[in-house]
Amino acid sequence: MAQKRPRLAVLDGLRLVAALMVVFCHYTASNDAWGKPAKTLFPELHRVTQYTWVGVEVFFLISGFVICMSSWGKKLGDFVVSRVTRLYPAYWFALILTVTVITLFPEVRQVRSWTDVLVNFTMLQEGFRVHSVDGVYWTLFVEMKFYLLFAIVVWRGVTYRQCVLFCGLWTVASMIMQVAPSDFLDMWTEPSFTPYFVGGIALYLVHRFGPNLLLGGIVLFSFVLAELQVSRRVLRLQYDTTNVHHTIPAWPAQLVVAGAFLFMTLLALGVFNRIQWRWLTVAGAMTYPLYLLHQAIGLAVLHHLRNRVPALPLVLGVVAAMLLLSWLVHRFVERPVSKWLGKAMKQGMADLRRHSDPPIREERSAVASVPPEEPVKMLTRT
Repeated sequence: MAQKRPRLAVLDGLRLVAALMVVFCHYTASNDAWGKPAKTLFPELHRVTQYTWVGVEVFFLISGFVICMSSWGKKLGDFVVSRVTRLYPAYWFALILTVTVITLFPEVRQVRSWTDVLVNFTMLQEGFRVHSVDGVYWTLFVEMKFYLLFAIVVWRGVTYRQCVLFCGLWTVASMIMQVAPSDFLDMWTEPSFTPYFVGGIALYLVHRFGPNLLLGGIVLFSFVLAELQVSRRVLRLQYDTTNVHHTIPAWPAQLVVAGAFLFMTLLALGVFNRIQWRWLTVAGAMTYPLYLLHQAIGLAVLHHLRNRVPALPLVLGVVAAMLLLSWLVHRFVERPVSKWLGKAMKQGMADLRRHSDPPIREERSAVASVPPEEPVKMLTRT
């Protein structure tokens, strides 16, 4: 039987670290905001931040852990409500603010089409091959596909057995995609990121039920595949604007992934249970708005101030401003809108359940409610 465990406050801190990794990659490794190679502005920092896009992989590892944890014991309708209220309120606000900023200051990012903007409100734009208003939104579609696949487990009931089966089937499907390419399989298996989600699920099972050879094997297998996939990602990204005119080795990115798996393993084993600092919860709450807001808006600010403020102080100032904006969005937008949206969705789910009984059941209940002597009285009157 699973033992009750303390809140994983350190996990919130890791989420913020992963978000800041991505932020610094976009601000100091990308050339977009500066009009010149970022490497010339940040010669030492660039050596590190050209790899910190791996924060996305860390996010996916955390996501597998958290989604398995938060869906345990929930029904499918509750799972859907929790995911919608978690994803959409901050996203809608960030999208509106981003569109406003890049419309007023279109030098770095532009609005391509207002129809595209409307489609972006669904968060499904990547699935319809519509341009994302902000570049970071592509990861949200990857997350959403994971939620849709894991919803099958929630529908059947989240159990130890079902989670292990899900991990095995998803890993096999991603392997089939490697040897027999298919657009359909590529869309749904996400072979580049499968090991992180699967590893996160297995690590939550370790946290909940304790370690054993089966779960250890799944985590180790996922780690090896993650190392393979991140090395392939380096090869694909090394010719991007971030690293123009030179190639980079894969081992630093692989080292970050190894560190993330090690940290999450220690967390699953309870090593960090005594760390319950309150500010870590605040850090976790700020993470999602920070991720949504930082890229297009931050690059626009950096571009406009790049000739007025020294590069490094400017970056640090924009990061601080983004952190403050993220807290404000969480406090005054995400929390109240999520609460309202949650109530509305729960009412919708209640209506769905209430009106989903087969019509024949309603007819039978109506017939059963007629007193048996009523037909006799009707015949007598006739």
